[in-house]
Amino acid sequence: MSIGAALIPEFEQETATTRRVLERVPSDKGDWKPHPKSFSLAHLAQLVAWMPGWLPNMLRQTELNLAASSPYSRESTATLLELFDRGVHEGREALAGAKDADFAALWSLKHGDRVLASMPRSVVVRQHFSHMVHHRAQLGVYLRLLDIPVPSMYGPTADERM
Repeated sequence: MSIGAALIPEFEQETATTRRVLERVPSDKGDWKPHPKSFSLAHLAQLVAWMPGWLPNMLRQTELNLAASSPYSRESTATLLELFDRGVHEGREALAGAKDADFAALWSLKHGDRVLASMPRSVVVRQHFSHMVHHRAQLGVYLRLLDIPVPSMYGPTADERM
């Protein structure tokens, strides 16, 4: 089994769980923040919605330059779910099509001419899964603070059994 194929079950599990959290984001509370230094709910939800769609770049390109990235915007939950679902589909295809040698290639995150990080794609992809889970957990805290039922993720929550 290829490395990409071996990662697909984890990707599918984490994105299914992430979708359940994203589904509960209220479109009418996008400006809400738990703290002045925090992302707004709309910003955090959009970040989470974008993340699965970053895998094709990671696996097919050698860098991502954040200076060329689209700015955040305030989107409805329905729009974010469409974006998320498309990213999951494209991410799964990228993993399925990746050759083992692709995971050894160096990939860089840049901002303009500044290199923020460079590492093998194998590390980037694994860290990306963790990064998505991290922001999903933040979104779960936002839901709790807004008194919106938090879905089960790895086990039951106070609101939902598995």
